[in-house]
Amino acid sequence: MCLALPAQILQIHPDDTGMATVSVDGVKVEVSLALVDDVKVGDYVLVHVGYALNKIDEDEAIKTLALFAEAGLTSAP
Repeated sequence: MCLALPAQILQIHPDDTGMATVSVDGVKVEVSLALVDDVKVGDYVLVHVGYALNKIDEDEAIKTLALFAEAGLTSAP
């Protein structure tokens, strides 16, 4: 099963690599921003296999993360 996770952008690398550091359930990971436009620090994106697929609404991201936690898929309360 393929699953994309909501993640919040913590830092966009200033070196023109198109990479960013995001937080997925409190874990920092590096992702490519090659598939999304107009994102900034603090935005939420859907992440799958190292790529941010699209920008999502903060409320939608928080609700989705809460459902993942309720289902025991994440460690968030």
